Amino acid sequence: MPQIGVLAVQGDFEKHLEAFVRAGVAPSDLREVRVQEDLDAVDRLVIPGGESTTVGLLLQRFGLGEAIQARAQDGMPIWGTCMGMIMLANRVEGRDQWTLGLLDITVKRNAFGAQVHSFEDAVEVKGLDEPVMGVFIRAPIVTAYGSGVDVLSTYEDKVVAVRQGHLLGTSFHPELTTDTRLHEWFLTF
Repeated sequence: MPQIGVLAVQGDFEKHLEAFVRAGVAPSDLREVRVQEDLDAVDRLVIPGGESTTVGLLLQRFGLGEAIQARAQDGMPIWGTCMGMIMLANRVEGRDQWTLGLLDITVKRNAFGAQVHSFEDAVEVKGLDEPVMGVFIRAPIVTAYGSGVDVLSTYEDKVVAVRQGHLLGTSFHPELTTDTRLHEWFLTF
């Protein structure tokens, strides 16, 4: 089993760890990633939801940003959920914000509104037989994407999940549901 890392500098990283355990991953195959040594020990990485400006500053301050970029260029699978998708994006609409710049997408932050406008709804995802429950909390959307990006899901005509090779981005939080199919799928990357 590959070693799965979840970026643990801020955000809901514990929920991803719990989801992987529910998906059958042994706790010994999971690692919280906070420093370079943690990142070096994993085969794939999840960047969870949180606050993108704060996480961007922390990644730069501790040198993890460049290390994640290098691992991605070497082919390490990376999945960003909500804020994680923002961090993977090349561009953030209307903001001069540092990102990892790995996914050829433009994102719009808080596209469905503020925290009080958070919601859950069924979301069709390309490759899955049944919809997943999408938990949207100050969720971003993809407003533009390059030709190498595969759109996996839309919600109300807004792009909410994409894949570009070994990189996956979802604007919703599958880790906050009991459905582990996306976590299981990520293990196959």
